[in-house]
Amino acid sequence: MRMTGDPKVIVVMPAYNAERTLQRTLAAIPADVVSDVILVDDASKDNTVALARRLGIHTIEHSRNQGYGANQKTCYREALARGADVVVMVHPDYQYDPTRIGALVEPILKGEVDAMMGSRLADGRARQRGMPIYKIISNRFLTWIENRALGKHYSELHSGFRAFSRRLLETVPFERNSSDFVFDTQIIFQLHHLGFRMGEIPVAARYADDASSVGFLQSIRYGLATLGVVLAYWRHRKGIGRSPLFEPKNQPPAPPSAPRAPS
Repeated sequence: MRMTGDPKVIVVMPAYNAERTLQRTLAAIPADVVSDVILVDDASKDNTVALARRLGIHTIEHSRNQGYGANQKTCYREALARGADVVVMVHPDYQYDPTRIGALVEPILKGEVDAMMGSRLADGRARQRGMPIYKIISNRFLTWIENRALGKHYSELHSGFRAFSRRLLETVPFERNSSDFVFDTQIIFQLHHLGFRMGEIPVAARYADDASSVGFLQSIRYGLATLGVVLAYWRHRKGIGRSPLFEPKNQPPAPPSAPRAPS
């Protein structure tokens, strides 16, 4: 069991129609590592909320569907309000292996990094585990572009299994991010721009009918939005067009710069 005074690790679950997998996900969360679990339901059409409350999970409901990014914003606000030192995002669809939470948060607790990513591609077995080939190709392509922009060498930057320190979430202006899936990319570029450190560990992921997945067309939209973030980051760094996404939370965002007139 956790000792009193230990750092407080809180798991947040952005949920939508997760009734079939929620209990299995919760059972796999290591109780000796995690202090609290928060579920934010984005107007599910099934009994996710009722089940979560029956399981004793601290549950927040959105009255209407607001999107994956908006769900994360609520998750992080609530985790900070409940005293989290480290916040771990776990999808309640049991796609990612929750037993890896201890390994995910350890470098943050040791002060080695400020954020961690669970990479599905690090061990080269994503295809064997059922990850569609188009997802592997697009993931590697986008990650390569993002690595070039950031000057890093991550194996994957599109995993939904990730952890952040309290200091990071109190500094990074995640409230300014998109309410859609590209939130995930925006927060990674924000944390790097503001000088935070990120690491990664391998994580297994399953692909089944009861695991949520972004469809092909939605993947294309997400990919284009990700490239838009890379471009905005490059423009901001070059001083060509300032973006409020990359200004720290504790100072008012500078208005976006007007585009330069063609010479």
